Amino acid sequence: MFDEDAIEAARKTFAGPIAFLKSAPALQHLPGADVPEVAFAGRSNVGKSSLLNALTNRNSLARTSNTPGRTQELNFFDVGEPLAFRLVDMPGYGFAKAPKDVVKKWRFLVNDFLRGRDVLKRTLVLIDARHGLKDVDREIMEMLDKAAVSYRLVLTKADKIKPTELDKVVAATAEEARKRPAAHPDIIATSSETGLGIAELRAAVIEAIG
Repeated sequence: MFDEDAIEAARKTFAGPIAFLKSAPALQHLPGADVPEVAFAGRSNVGKSSLLNALTNRNSLARTSNTPGRTQELNFFDVGEPLAFRLVDMPGYGFAKAPKDVVKKWRFLVNDFLRGRDVLKRTLVLIDARHGLKDVDREIMEMLDKAAVSYRLVLTKADKIKPTELDKVVAATAEEARKRPAAHPDIIATSSETGLGIAELRAAVIEAIG
């Protein structure tokens, strides 16, 4: 998927300065659209914060919580010195127990951001490897397809299932991705605990902003 040079270049980039910039509870609070951005989207409790921490090799860059729906804002992180690009941690979707008005607010924020952010180069849609694609994931994919926003499906928690099961999930996910106009055809399986796929994911981020 990626050669050794791409993997090493990505490692060096993520070994450099990375800092939390700001949280944006609404579109008027977004930072200036002056550098490329890569966003992370996924169902609540998909392991988004843990994956961001593993990706950046930091223990607490993104707050992790066992309580689904904790991230309720767009969180921006600056990468590189001088600033090269930003990572965007998006509110989790599909959390049924959240108050309806909160869910509605999240949906508008996420939808408007994804559709209207010119510097957004790619959205990484995280899928729990134990469960595979759900209808709520397909809703986000449909929205990204309609908005012509490039995205890539990334499996999380891949260490939690047997390798043979993981192969099946990867194949099934890739098959769906190939049918989607805005989806990248290659799937990356990751584990924030074992480090599986993290090097490839770093390279995928750098490729996206290129």
